[in-house]
Amino acid sequence: MMPVSVMVRQLSSGIGAISEICYLRAMFETAPTQPPVVIAAFYHFFDFPDFEAMRMPLYDHLNGLGIKGSLLITAEGVNSTMAGTRAAIDSFLGYLQNELIGAPVTWKESYADYQPFGKLRVRLKKETIGIGEPVSMKRFGQYVEPKDWNALITRNDVVIIDTRNDYEVNLGTFEKAIDPDIPNFKHLPQWTRDNAEMLKGRKVATFCTGGIRCEKYTSWLIDQGIEDVYHLKGGILQYFEDVPVEQSLWQGECFVFDERIAVDHHLQPSQTAVLCLHCDHALTAEDQRQPSYIKGISCPHCEGDARHAHDRSPTQKRPGRVKF
Repeated sequence: MMPVSVMVRQLSSGIGAISEICYLRAMFETAPTQPPVVIAAFYHFFDFPDFEAMRMPLYDHLNGLGIKGSLLITAEGVNSTMAGTRAAIDSFLGYLQNELIGAPVTWKESYADYQPFGKLRVRLKKETIGIGEPVSMKRFGQYVEPKDWNALITRNDVVIIDTRNDYEVNLGTFEKAIDPDIPNFKHLPQWTRDNAEMLKGRKVATFCTGGIRCEKYTSWLIDQGIEDVYHLKGGILQYFEDVPVEQSLWQGECFVFDERIAVDHHLQPSQTAVLCLHCDHALTAEDQRQPSYIKGISCPHCEGDARHAHDRSPTQKRPGRVKF
């Protein structure tokens, strides 16, 4: 292709030439604009003995950069989703890798036109992600690159387990994946024991949003003597980034823990998903069309469920609360 400068020199003079020059500059020199807010999701296991003393310094550092979101810090590492400007996110990730951890950290990015978090939280935890039982964290499932995931989960000798919570799975999952229908991650070990026969003699493929739950779960499975286990490297978000939509085996959207509620395969914020303001269940467009869905009052997942019983009148709307 002819360089822009050569093409411009060949144009005739006059107003028409100026218009053509402007058009050529726009065509060749203007990069697509990126939404102003960068959302970074990451976790990293490392020895962090002084994590409690680092809570306020980390908060002050992030707050000074104008970053919002959640950073969980534990003796075994960090787990976070945070959002800020490009410069702010780059600055903190540089500090995290070069000064706090001293090793490379893998993170996943998506983008938004608005800040998806209402505030900044830096929280002390016993574990980066709690499974409710002791885990050795010495051996893990075999990582499967997103480009190889489809080949694995379409095999007949593979059981595919979605390790996420029931309200997350409601918005989307992989074809043929098993939904344990659990309210939180700590129920997964008991579900596994209850379904041990289904796993016997088969490969177990696991996935979650970003990968951290699979780190814990596959290590726990190996501790229980289930050795032939795999997990999607980088989680669903990395799969969305690496696998073209036309090749995707994902159905629906992916729940995220911020005000976007969910993202689609292009990592764009959902245009349809909402949260029930009574039970906090994520709702699809189909859920919202059901007679049981009354905004701020009930949805198909909590209507008539004793766990979500309340003494409001059927028409009394509860005030929404800030989730993130």
